[in-house]
Amino acid sequence: MMVGYWDPLPALEAAGDSGLVWRGDWSDRNWRNVPGPFYCGLTDTVWHLLDVAPDNVLCDDEDRGFVFRQPSDAVAVAGIVMTAHDDCYLGFARDGDEHWTVPAVREWWSERHRVEEWIDRVLPQWGANGDLAEAAGARRYSEYLAGELADDLRHYMFWLDCRRSPAPGECLPEL
Repeated sequence: MMVGYWDPLPALEAAGDSGLVWRGDWSDRNWRNVPGPFYCGLTDTVWHLLDVAPDNVLCDDEDRGFVFRQPSDAVAVAGIVMTAHDDCYLGFARDGDEHWTVPAVREWWSERHRVEEWIDRVLPQWGANGDLAEAAGARRYSEYLAGELADDLRHYMFWLDCRRSPAPGECLPEL
């Protein structure tokens, strides 16, 4: 679980980010992306890259990538950068902070059942097909949805509103 909010964008340069690969369009974003600065719009399949950012990036059953967990350290940022560099459609984006608002995060959270239903549908298929990396990623996303994501989103909403982490004793917004 996050303590406060860690802004991953300053870690981009150290991760080898050239700035040239972030061409994803907000209007094309995959609804499975969790709120945060990174998201995927229209991507080519990134199945082969699941080992690069396995705790952050997954593909849906239509081979479109999405960010299921925002990075919480420089290693995770580097994984997302590598994945974005290898996407031939250049569908990754890092401008989510310019689009997400506190009400929009609340709305995404209120509709998280769509993600849960999607996971419940694809997980047995992937398991039966031997798609072990995909199934493991879907399980990680499911566990995150049921666990730490709510607190992470509350910290992110505070950051969106104040552009800083909360001081000790400050209340976080409600989802």
